[in-house]
Amino acid sequence: MRVHVLQHVPFEGLGSIQSWLDARGAAISWTRFYDRPQLPELSDVDFVIALGGPMSVNDEAALPWLADEKRFIRQAIDAGKPVLGICLGAQLIASAFGARVYPNRQKEIGWLSVENVVSGIASLFQLPPFAKVFHWHGETFDLPPGAIRLASSAACDNQAFQLGQNVVGLQFHLETTPESADAIISHCRDELVPSEFVQSEVALRTVSPSSYAEVNRIMAALLDFLAVPKITDPKRTFGH
Repeated sequence: MRVHVLQHVPFEGLGSIQSWLDARGAAISWTRFYDRPQLPELSDVDFVIALGGPMSVNDEAALPWLADEKRFIRQAIDAGKPVLGICLGAQLIASAFGARVYPNRQKEIGWLSVENVVSGIASLFQLPPFAKVFHWHGETFDLPPGAIRLASSAACDNQAFQLGQNVVGLQFHLETTPESADAIISHCRDELVPSEFVQSEVALRTVSPSSYAEVNRIMAALLDFLAVPKITDPKRTFGH
């Protein structure tokens, strides 16, 4: 399996996804947009993972590589390749298919619950009925055409979606480890302005090992779901 990772800042990496890939002997390649925004040939990639980042998908004037990244993501999806988008990555998928990305009604930062809104549909990835997951976002997205909402929360309506059989976007972070949480807190702590859905740094850091283990377990199940070959129509396109 040849996995290509789209990384936007050095402090948001693969987290627990790394061990899942290592266990399967995956060949991992990277586009590190903060260093060298060069994308691979799509024929050299089996699976695309788009990570998070503090920028907006709407920042194309300042970060022109965003337009190329969206085009690459859309082409990968239209070609039937599995694609996972996390936080900014999910917003990039939405934007690539013409959906609006915009400031959420409030920031959502911390270990907060999401609710599965599609229980029992076999063709869709199944989150637990309720899960406490790690959030760090100020923007949200409309669902791209053809997508099915998988999860919601009190702070944000669209927390996760599935597009076809091979594409999932998550507004939250299931890959979070103590190390990756420390990295984003250390680089973005100026965003920790107290509000209803923004936890303190102390609360973010005083999380039990079982919380990390549970979100990492869900991430592994999601990666298993996406990695299983499915019967798809490579000519199927979404949106306009």
